[in-house]
Amino acid sequence: MTPRTRFTALDALLILAIIGFGAYFAWRVQATLDYHWRWHLLGNYLLRWDEAAGRWVPGLVTQGLLTTIRLSFWTMILATFFGTIMGLARCGKSLFPRMVGWTYVEVVRNVPPLVMIFIFYFFLADQLMSLLGLDALLRGLPDGAKEALSWVAAPVERMPNFLAALLTLAVYEGAYITEHVRSGIQSVERGQREAAYALGLSPWQQMRHVVLPQALSRIAPPLTGQFIATIKDTAIVSVISVQELTFQGLELMASTYMTFEIMITITALYLVLTLSFSTLARRVERRMRRAYA
Repeated sequence: MTPRTRFTALDALLILAIIGFGAYFAWRVQATLDYHWRWHLLGNYLLRWDEAAGRWVPGLVTQGLLTTIRLSFWTMILATFFGTIMGLARCGKSLFPRMVGWTYVEVVRNVPPLVMIFIFYFFLADQLMSLLGLDALLRGLPDGAKEALSWVAAPVERMPNFLAALLTLAVYEGAYITEHVRSGIQSVERGQREAAYALGLSPWQQMRHVVLPQALSRIAPPLTGQFIATIKDTAIVSVISVQELTFQGLELMASTYMTFEIMITITALYLVLTLSFSTLARRVERRMRRAYA
């Protein structure tokens, strides 16, 4: 049972101190910084009226936010797939799968993600697109399919950059998810498997029905942290011109000189994204704990 929390005088004092410090900091910035604030111009970069279409359309900042959400979503799915496969390999009885999983984790975790992005983008993305014939396939899609693809992923002309970013982030985040999966599987008591074996379950059935559900409930908190890190790590793919939130912000700051307005807005949007995901994940964790308690 969670103990009840009380609001004390010390809490009130600390809150007032934080508010006071924030007010003092804002006053000092306003007093010493020679900067003309233009918050009234920011609305057009969030939502603007399209005269040709006759409707409201997302501005550049909102377009970047949507790209960040799409990239984060697909990265989480693909990274979870990589991490689960490699996590199972690291817990296998055969030496070769364990060595493959160990090599994957050690190599990826010890290479800077920026270096990985350039490797995937300059050496692998174009070759994979040409080898698999994806470039011609994407350009041959009907207009309706291209429009749908731009909503769920990226426009066709930007797909090589998007795929390079997606693969890089999925491989990078998957290495950390691998270790979460491995630790979760190994945390399940040996008696659970022995009981499942006594009931006549095959190794696959033991893993699917007994081990993985318990492991998933135990690794939910670190997985949540990893998914939040994924959202923040999408900012680094701006170096290969993926038009996500950070890229759009940098472009706007260079063209409008609204440095502080744009950067504060981008920071707030990242905070909203991560806090929303964290709140949703906590609810899922509570349900899983009740289900497997």
